[in-house]
Amino acid sequence: MTTPVSIAFAETDLDAIATAEGRVAVFVTPEGKLDAAARRVNRLTKGTLVRMVEKGALEKKKPGDVISLNWPTGLAAEVLDVVCLPRNASIEDSRRAGVALGRLKDDKALLVLGGSLRRPVELLLGTVLRAYEFVTHKTAEAKVAGSVTLMVSKPDEVKAEAANALAVAEGVFFTRDLVSDPANHLTTTEFASRITSLKDLGLKISVLDEAEMEKLGMGALLCVGHGSATPSKIAVMEWMGGPKGEAPLALVGKGVVFDTGGISLKPAAGMEDMTMDMGGAAVVVGTMRTLALRGARANVVGLVGLVENMPSDRATRPGDVVTSMKGDTIEVINTDAEGRLVLADVLWYAQEKYKPRGVIDLATLTGAIIVGLGNENAGVFSNDDDLCKAFLKAAEAEGEGAWRMPMGQAYDDKLKSQIADMKNVGGREAGSITAAQFIKRFIKDDMPWIHLDIAGVASVKAETAYAPRGATGWGVMALNRMIADMLEQE
Repeated sequence: MTTPVSIAFAETDLDAIATAEGRVAVFVTPEGKLDAAARRVNRLTKGTLVRMVEKGALEKKKPGDVISLNWPTGLAAEVLDVVCLPRNASIEDSRRAGVALGRLKDDKALLVLGGSLRRPVELLLGTVLRAYEFVTHKTAEAKVAGSVTLMVSKPDEVKAEAANALAVAEGVFFTRDLVSDPANHLTTTEFASRITSLKDLGLKISVLDEAEMEKLGMGALLCVGHGSATPSKIAVMEWMGGPKGEAPLALVGKGVVFDTGGISLKPAAGMEDMTMDMGGAAVVVGTMRTLALRGARANVVGLVGLVENMPSDRATRPGDVVTSMKGDTIEVINTDAEGRLVLADVLWYAQEKYKPRGVIDLATLTGAIIVGLGNENAGVFSNDDDLCKAFLKAAEAEGEGAWRMPMGQAYDDKLKSQIADMKNVGGREAGSITAAQFIKRFIKDDMPWIHLDIAGVASVKAETAYAPRGATGWGVMALNRMIADMLEQE
């Protein structure tokens, strides 16, 4: 796993600023006010900060913007990062400032003079999340990232407060690594192995093989992997940190380690991106890792269906009819609409085995959601207003874009089949909605449920608020917050 940058906490020592090597970050308000550390830096650099303020260098800067000065006079540091940030900075602005520092972060040590910060932990989280790079498969010797030291007046208190935030960062990094890894390395077997390693954190892990799934009648999930030499699996993670006997929240993820489209073969252009089609499962695993690391006082189970969708003489054909664990029959019109088949059986198994208080599934499910929402928001579908509002509130608080989409009988009617209980696609129109309607058919009538279509946000071509280009880890922060707010406050 990519290890987050090393973090240390130190008590404010103004005399240590002059001799600190690497980078030093100091904070100045948009109005040009300097705290004690900034005044010391200004004195050491012979009035540099005051001159910056007087010359209007900060006038057009937004909260979180950084001006970097190389080889500053009076400091041993190679770079002085002057951060524009109000004294009462919001969570968003504090994280934005941290992201700016994380973007600049290199192999040099970074000393953050955070004595006047209102939200030092939020700034630290932004720094850690942005200072990410996936280099597992590069042969060049990787540079060792320099450590980050946060200098504050009460370091022990801030360190304790930061523990949960750093657990979130580890979950996000785990998710990003899984999404970034190519399919010849992250096979279904390897994916299950990495999940099994989470036993060391106190999670209870079990893995269902194809024989067990066959016995359970999981014809929908199994038909997706028929064409692959890689065996299909379901991995289950249990974290029971809440009241004994209390029904858990179930998180369910689509884990298609590579998606060719099967017999309904995708175009060659861009197919290499289908290594990220297990993004929903990766978010579930990253969230479970975070919950275990921070010792969440909640009961949560995570279940992921791990398959590979390949064409071969054994592959499911368009027009085939399969039977789900629920017992419903499905006419497979398009083998490239495979994720919903995987989710159908895993969702039914989760409800049958765990009788959860609610279910949230995540999947890089449809290109249609990207057409509708781009890369800014995940599509949110739900049968329960309260559960949906709780998630949307958490997502907004964490800066992870999410937008509720409509559902209804007219969309569901598009799934009617002449030869089976349903088709697995409903046509081109409203493709993400008809996909959600298909999944809803495998949710019991009284079960609160959310479906998150994360196809547009799991891995992107440009930098996001908290991540460089590539895998984002979207969803770990929102789900963790939702669980904390909804289950750990009771």
